Amino acid sequence: MERLLEILEEIQPEVDYATCTDLVDGHHLDSLSIISLVAELEDEFDITIPTVEIIPDNFNSAENLWKMVVRLQEDS
Repeated sequence: MERLLEILEEIQPEVDYATCTDLVDGHHLDSLSIISLVAELEDEFDITIPTVEIIPDNFNSAENLWKMVVRLQEDS
């Protein structure tokens, strides 16, 4: 989770990722940020994020992002 927070802060440093629960809905992450984030997560955690997983529910909070990463690691 710590590395995930570091990646998020590199992409968009002014957001408090520990408490923010509307990263997509609140427009803290735009489409280009999400594309960058997906690429970083895939490289860092050795996962593939399918298109069907790129939904606001999975990207609205660091916690949900982490749950998705763990689930995809377990599935591979």
